[in-house]
Amino acid sequence: MTEIKKQFKGLSNEEIVQSRTKFGSNTIIQQKKNVFLNSVLEMIKEPMFLLLLTATSIYFITGDYGNGIFMGMAILLVSAISLYQESKSRSAINDLKKLSQPKSKVIRNGITSEIPSEEIVIGDLIQTEEGTFIPADATIIQSNDFAVNESILTGESMAVFKNENTNNDSVFLGTIVTSGLAICKVIAIGNQTQLGKIGQSLEAIVEEKTPLQVQIGSFVKKMSLVGLGIFILVWIINYYNSKMLLDSLLKALTLAMSIIPEEIPVAFTTFMALGSWRLMKIGVIVKQTKTVETLGSADVICTDKTGTITENRMTLAQCYSLSDNHIKENYTDPNSIELLTIAMWASEPIPYDAMEIALHDAYSKLEVTDERPNFKLVHEYPLDGKPPMMTHVFEDFKGTRIIAAKGATEALIATSNLSEKETKDILAAMKKMALEGYRVLGVGIASFIGTDYPKKQQEFTFDFKGLVAFYDPPKANIKATFETLYKAGIQIKIVTGDNAETTATIAKQIGFRNADQTLNGDELMAMDETTLRKRVMETSIFTRMFPEAKLKIIKALKDNNQIVAMTGDGVNDGPALKSAHIGIAMGKKGTEIAKQAANLILIDDDFSKMIEAIAMGRKIYSNLKKAIQYIISIHIPIILIVFIPLALGWIYPNIFSPVHVIFLEIIMGPTCSIIYENEPMESNLMQLKPRPITNTFFKLKEITISIIQGIVITIGLLFVYQYCVTNTFSEAATRTVVFITLISANIFLTLTNRSFYYSIFTTLRYKNNLVLLIISTTIVTTACLLFIPLFANFFEFESLSGLQIGLSILVGSISVLWIEIYKVFKRKKNEIL
Repeated sequence: MTEIKKQFKGLSNEEIVQSRTKFGSNTIIQQKKNVFLNSVLEMIKEPMFLLLLTATSIYFITGDYGNGIFMGMAILLVSAISLYQESKSRSAINDLKKLSQPKSKVIRNGITSEIPSEEIVIGDLIQTEEGTFIPADATIIQSNDFAVNESILTGESMAVFKNENTNNDSVFLGTIVTSGLAICKVIAIGNQTQLGKIGQSLEAIVEEKTPLQVQIGSFVKKMSLVGLGIFILVWIINYYNSKMLLDSLLKALTLAMSIIPEEIPVAFTTFMALGSWRLMKIGVIVKQTKTVETLGSADVICTDKTGTITENRMTLAQCYSLSDNHIKENYTDPNSIELLTIAMWASEPIPYDAMEIALHDAYSKLEVTDERPNFKLVHEYPLDGKPPMMTHVFEDFKGTRIIAAKGATEALIATSNLSEKETKDILAAMKKMALEGYRVLGVGIASFIGTDYPKKQQEFTFDFKGLVAFYDPPKANIKATFETLYKAGIQIKIVTGDNAETTATIAKQIGFRNADQTLNGDELMAMDETTLRKRVMETSIFTRMFPEAKLKIIKALKDNNQIVAMTGDGVNDGPALKSAHIGIAMGKKGTEIAKQAANLILIDDDFSKMIEAIAMGRKIYSNLKKAIQYIISIHIPIILIVFIPLALGWIYPNIFSPVHVIFLEIIMGPTCSIIYENEPMESNLMQLKPRPITNTFFKLKEITISIIQGIVITIGLLFVYQYCVTNTFSEAATRTVVFITLISANIFLTLTNRSFYYSIFTTLRYKNNLVLLIISTTIVTTACLLFIPLFANFFEFESLSGLQIGLSILVGSISVLWIEIYKVFKRKKNEIL
């Protein structure tokens, strides 16, 4: 039957170009949205933008054109930074969407290749098989056991069988192949398909906000409301003191701007989008950026054996003929040839399963005449049952009939008339093969008269012929991968359709822990929920699994408050992948159904990339937390240095104006979004236990530390303020000293908060070139404000002596560096534990 496939040539290169020129590409064109305009409109709605705009307007209304122009320029700069960050995030997400688009097999110039679905043209020959999406409307020209789920068009969830010999020979874009294989000729693409005409889009995904997004949004909203309340209070106090409406409003706006932590949602979006982009660079496609948030919490990974632990590169290793009760490693004797021939009859004519490919390869090397081209497939039963098997019925023009089956050994035994001794011999042979790590299939043949075939293949009575065993070697790096995951506090569970002996043998070869703790699908389904919840935590290997059993495992683990990652590549893995917190599909060998159900796609099917993905998830979460702790810590002194002198009626009640606050905002934005996003992973991060997913972003201790940091910096600012007042400094000189102290504290806070465990001397060696760039820019800019008269006058600064500048830097550093003492005690406590 492989020769039949070779007769299809498909389109030539010239015909492809002509078709694309005439009919266009295979994309559903939707109404285009002005993304830039939408971004601008969203930005205008932000509280900080409205405050800046109000302050700028007041400056112009009161005739203070210098400050008005500065604030206008600040609005443009802040807006440009915000739009750039959003554009960068959007670009990263678009790159990910392109990579996660489905691919399709086409026959062109007589060669089968895989291309992006959007490159398909009218007239192309597409090869669709179980687990794939139909990429265009087409007509079937050859099929084997071919069925399609068309619920996206009809709403009917039952699979529809189709073939080239009936009127029901059309397939449609977006429908799913549930069994078999077909070669189809494309007749409509893009907007001309049935799906395109009714205006549906496969790309439309509505992302719900994650718990972390909700928490952050809620925090920012609450701070905005607090800001509004204090803004009104300060406005009233200022107006009471000065009786100047606009001036008091301007001073109240200063405080309101200092309270709103608008950097937090920007940091969250930037971290998640760029984190997804970084994962893409290492070979992991994140379909939705919110998955990055969950990665660092994964504490159980359920993995398949074939294709994940092993290479999924099968070779026929042994065969066992019941007639002579012998296991053999060469197949030239008559009994072995008969066994392999029957196994071939039971296989798909065009193989796509790894074991069937290995069978085809072994059979092609036998010096026998292949009779299959003289027969026609008249009836077939797809892979079905628990455990599964499949059956093909062939006939030639003389009416000679062959009914061949292969599948799980237990399934063939259950449908065969065997003596107790024969059953015992078969099971002994199977166990011996399995204990060598081979994957074993039973093979049988049946007789049937008439055309009223049984509804189920299990109703045939088979003549059990023997066993075929395949070897699928473990991946070279899988042992080291598992060991790293174990050290990271992550449990690993193997969930496979294979038998216990084969799986346990392979598991032991790769150093898998607790390989003797196994549970099969039937036992699992018979358990009550309480027992199952206990057993899933104790069991490491689950064998003879089927979709319902896999779902029960995922549910039981989730009921135990585990954050579950699940790998899979087949059609039957789809429900479990969707149910898991993190579904992981294989990029090369995974079916499109698995890829669509999953959250992550491993481009090269390399399970070791999960280490990098989990490490990246932990790093992103850790760095985001550092960024937000930094924002909280630095906002507290800005708020209090504006509010306390006014509320207590000090001599200089309005030490900062909106121009000072907006300058500080411009400094803080890049610090939290650029420096912390680019921070490397801390060396101990993959030795820590997975973080639990909770309703709160911070632990009480973490938020307390950040608040204390902010308060201590405030104490430092108030100290230099009172020092200046005591020494009869002018308001401008006092403002300058306080401002430099705050800038110094900001720089040291940026450096110390790079780790709440390792010392600043350790973190200074971290590779992050942006730290030097941002801090240098801050220092140079601050120097310009102090020493260039135009800027100094504009910001109402005064020249300071070296001693005064030194005092500011000293107080700024001391108000931050006390955290290093806390880190020393934290490290010592960890060493004791």
